Amino acid sequence: MKFLYLIYQICIGLPIFLVITILTALITILGCWLGDGHVWGYYPGKIWSQLTCRLFLLPIKVVGREHLDKKTSYVFVANHQGSFDIFLIYGFLGRNFKWMMKKSLRKLPFVGKACESAGFIFVDKSSPRKVYETIKHAEKVLQDGTSLMVFPEGARTFTGHMADFKKGAFLLADQLQLPVVPLTIDGSFDILPRTGKTLSWHPMKLTIHPAIYPIGKGEANLQKLMTESYQAIEKDLPPHYQGKRKNPDQ
Repeated sequence: MKFLYLIYQICIGLPIFLVITILTALITILGCWLGDGHVWGYYPGKIWSQLTCRLFLLPIKVVGREHLDKKTSYVFVANHQGSFDIFLIYGFLGRNFKWMMKKSLRKLPFVGKACESAGFIFVDKSSPRKVYETIKHAEKVLQDGTSLMVFPEGARTFTGHMADFKKGAFLLADQLQLPVVPLTIDGSFDILPRTGKTLSWHPMKLTIHPAIYPIGKGEANLQKLMTESYQAIEKDLPPHYQGKRKNPDQ
């Protein structure tokens, strides 16, 4: 069965994926140039993500959508198991949002330009001033009533376990007094781990936890948001992926 799935993904899945990725990027770039970036910066990517998961025959389960209010802006934070985290969240979260992502992703052919056109936020860690500018740009996005999606670990796991959270997303939530919604991703690491070369068939599950609302403002609230988010995400991971591990590139 594994051999047949490997042949399928190489001969059928990958070629189709490359075509729909290029088409999605071009549609996003053109749509954002001609029309509403809020619409064209989200829906083409959502459809692309759903098609990708179905193309590779991956079962998806989402629980907890009832915890979200359509009129509320959130800072979404999730564990970062692997590359398929993006498809799971983008395709099945069911909320319009902007990604906060690594600056290096801007260099990806087609995709980088599409992300830039869609108004996604690229994190520049080259200097404290650049980090500050990134945070100020994110504040403007959130003030427009749009939600933000962040992987607070900053990088994909090497082991399936979670690593320490960085403060950036929680600082924004604290400064703007926005609720944080933790998301648990389960299964993405088993499909394509960071060191993997080919896909393995495995179901994915996205758990949307209740929002954590700020209490006060400052360091105590910041630590509360970080700690409660980490605990909420970790408790819905399988036992063999629970427990903290430090990533070498953190």
